[in-house]
Amino acid sequence: MPESSTTLDQPTTAEPDGWLTPARRRRLLKFLLYAVAIFVGLVIVVPLSFAILGGFRSNQQLVAAPVGLPDPWIVDNYLRLLQTSSFWQQVFNSTLIAVITTAVVLPLSSLAAFAIARFRFRGREPIYGLFTLGLLFPVAVAILPLFVVLRQVGLLSNPLGVALPQAAFGLPVAIIVMRPFFRAIPNELHDAAMIDGCGPWRFYFSVVLPLSRPVLSTIAILSIVGSWNAFLLPLLVLIEPSQHTLPIGVNNISTQFATDYATVLAYTTLSMLPALLFYAVAERQIISGLTSGAVKE
Repeated sequence: MPESSTTLDQPTTAEPDGWLTPARRRRLLKFLLYAVAIFVGLVIVVPLSFAILGGFRSNQQLVAAPVGLPDPWIVDNYLRLLQTSSFWQQVFNSTLIAVITTAVVLPLSSLAAFAIARFRFRGREPIYGLFTLGLLFPVAVAILPLFVVLRQVGLLSNPLGVALPQAAFGLPVAIIVMRPFFRAIPNELHDAAMIDGCGPWRFYFSVVLPLSRPVLSTIAILSIVGSWNAFLLPLLVLIEPSQHTLPIGVNNISTQFATDYATVLAYTTLSMLPALLFYAVAERQIISGLTSGAVKE
């Protein structure tokens, strides 16, 4: 009887599917991510560094070597601007308008977001969609009718003529950011507050607002920085030179000192420095507030 031969399966090594293995794919994606981050960082940092360092140089240095380092370092450009009263007047005007804008945006947006998030009523989603459409409506599109309305109500050459429209255009972003956060508040907390006798207003003031400090801080920071950097609306509304803000001051000084590059760069640096410092200090708070409502509803 012939012996039956059995064939044992030999272990085979799996060949990689091409050169792009999963490990290599992850390394490639990480490399591309870092490359894009570095490129974006350079796009932002290089102009800022040029402006800051250019303020410490003379016009002769800027013409001879535009991208060189100060040699010697000249601080007179910054000191001369800091000693002018017009600069500090513009700082005050920018601060006043930013504070008014934020003071209007915070209560109105939080109340609107609270009502849209916590109450069911007819037309709730269309109203929320209307606020969403507000993101697609830039200030430049409405600048002409807005100017006519402000002139008719007597708000030209008035800080309120800038602050109120800025607050109106800032409401859509604030409401869209706040609504998910308010909806993430547990219903059990609302039920417990109702059992203790809390009405809607008391629940809003005693429970919702204390829990909403991260997102409120984020909206406040975004409103302040956005108002500080606004240019077109203040340029059209604030007619008197004593009412100009810092962005308008940068435009004026770049026209007045068209060939004095060092002074223009120093003034530009001083005008954007408060917003940059404020944003850098509050960066973690902004990220925390924007992601605080990122939960599954």
